[in-house]
Amino acid sequence: MENQAEPRARRSPVPAVVRRRPLLAGAVAGSLVLAAVLLCVPFGEPPVARAPAAPAPGARAGTAVVAGAPAASADLEELVGQRERAVRRQPRDARSWALLGTAYVEQGRRTGDAAGSYPKAERALRTSLRVGPDNSDDLAALDGLAALAVARRDFRAALGWSETALEAAPKRWSAYPSLIDACTGLGDYKRAYAALGRLRRLKSGPAVLARAAEVYRERGWREDAAAALSDAAAAAPGPAEQAAWLERGGQLAFERGDREDALRHFEEAVRLDPRLGAAQAGRGRALAALGRTGQALSAYRTALARQPLPQYALELGELQESLGLRQAAGAQYDLVRERVRRDAAGGVDGDLVLGLLEADHGDPVAAVRLLRAEWRRQPGIDVADALGWALHRIGQDTEALGYATVATDREHGGTVRSAPYVYHRGVIEQAMGRSGAARRHLEEALRINPYFSPLGAPAARAALAQVGEPPDVGVPR
Repeated sequence: MENQAEPRARRSPVPAVVRRRPLLAGAVAGSLVLAAVLLCVPFGEPPVARAPAAPAPGARAGTAVVAGAPAASADLEELVGQRERAVRRQPRDARSWALLGTAYVEQGRRTGDAAGSYPKAERALRTSLRVGPDNSDDLAALDGLAALAVARRDFRAALGWSETALEAAPKRWSAYPSLIDACTGLGDYKRAYAALGRLRRLKSGPAVLARAAEVYRERGWREDAAAALSDAAAAAPGPAEQAAWLERGGQLAFERGDREDALRHFEEAVRLDPRLGAAQAGRGRALAALGRTGQALSAYRTALARQPLPQYALELGELQESLGLRQAAGAQYDLVRERVRRDAAGGVDGDLVLGLLEADHGDPVAAVRLLRAEWRRQPGIDVADALGWALHRIGQDTEALGYATVATDREHGGTVRSAPYVYHRGVIEQAMGRSGAARRHLEEALRINPYFSPLGAPAARAALAQVGEPPDVGVPR
């Protein structure tokens, strides 16, 4: 919201001569008090300055969620309790309704309880719109609805809410994070980058740096993304936010195949915020890549206890399958399906993770059906990769290669350096008899990250061995 000019002070009706007398008396009295205070301070020792009081937990969480930054679980609980009491006392308090709804979004994201938190968030945010007496409260509710749509993977709705907020207040920085997420989810990476530029002109700080890192990653600028996350973690005002940016730094380190650095990031994030499920899942990923599979299994179970997301259950199941624990893996795959159904009750679109599961561990025909619909709704490169792989699994390799190219070719938007995406393309090309292209992409996948998946990385090495070396045709005369 743009700053408004301060109202002019109202002129006092008391004559100037009369006004000076109490001011003079007050100055004399103040001098006497100051002299008495100075007499009590030993010469040569300056008075001790008091440190400013730390903000209360609810205030900390309120500041974080408004800024689009992570908040500690205990602080969130305090904030939610405060705002629930406030709206019970004042049912038409639009600002409290908006803050309560946004806090519910963050609480659902942290706990993985979409079915419990997201419907409450939507009711609170829509109530804020309904009872809001002025435009500023409406805009806070619009920001919250955009964040809720991102959490639900409904990127078209997120785009709509963000655009509505920016139409009302073009310089409102808080609308841009969800706009960036929406553009990325819809495959509009140029617009996401442009939106980041506008955000950085309007706002700075750790949360903006972390948002910039995500955009840099999508454009393949890994070093810039890592530097931005390092700066964000160093400048974070509290442990929960610092842990979140460290966890994202760990993801980047793992994506480039640096297992040890990734593990350091994840373990420091867990130390700062033991309830951060994403950091525990990251530990599982890195530990599995290091061959410490027993610890990896334990880390994944802890992650699911903290934040029971379908993606973590899928990763755990694939790790178990790689270890020959097929019955345990099957139970995890069933858990993925159950969690996707449960999250759907909270409005979450889980078709991407469900399509990945069915393509490799269930019904590939159903995966193609799910992912075709997902592509029509939100054509991001993650959906392009998943749909291409599912089409390969049912033997439709020509069409599959088209989507795999979208996911991996810079000309088509695929600027993320992703080992799984390139591996999928290499296998599709191998099936089509394109040995040279298959060899090139399989080698690239293993060069990007030799440990990208407990099932996929060994399969990539086996496929590369099957393709073999290029034929030695000698030097042409």
